[in-house]
Amino acid sequence: MAIIDELRTPLYFAAGTADLAVQQAKKVPGLIEQLAAEAPARIEAVRKTDPKVVQEKVTAQAKEAQATVQSKFADVVGGLDTDLKKLGETAQDFALRGVGVAAEYAVKAREKYEEVAAHGEEAVKAWRGEVAEEIVEIAVVVEPEETKAEDKADDKADTKAEGKAEEPKAPAKKTTARKAPAKKTAVAAEKE
Repeated sequence: MAIIDELRTPLYFAAGTADLAVQQAKKVPGLIEQLAAEAPARIEAVRKTDPKVVQEKVTAQAKEAQATVQSKFADVVGGLDTDLKKLGETAQDFALRGVGVAAEYAVKAREKYEEVAAHGEEAVKAWRGEVAEEIVEIAVVVEPEETKAEDKADDKADTKAEGKAEEPKAPAKKTTARKAPAKKTAVAAEKE
């Protein structure tokens, strides 16, 4: 049963992804209408702005960013620890942190995967409208094989129990078929 569940999980994940995509696609017309309503006001605001003012703002921001980057770079270079042992320890610490973060993201990804798969399972059940019927179908498919095996085991146990309850029978004698000496007499008759 676990194998069947493991095989169904990716399919439920795909169904859940499709259902979530449909839900998001339903929101698109509303967003388009909102953008269409806001577009004229934004276009007017862009038309009214003076290109020189925008250029001056961008230039000032670029100079600030350059000064910030240069000061940070100077701080990093000035504070760079030349001791190789400390650099090695720092690198190892970063590597271990990276492994921890990667493991954490793997766990989160698995949880999200299972959430989407569960959503997909619910979506499939909703699409079918057969929640109870599915359980019955699975039970019918799985139980006959188990029931047959259990019935055979029960029948063997019952016959053994009945055989022990009855009087013990004497062991049957083995009989072997013997060939008749007719061939010898037939050969003897031909010689005469």
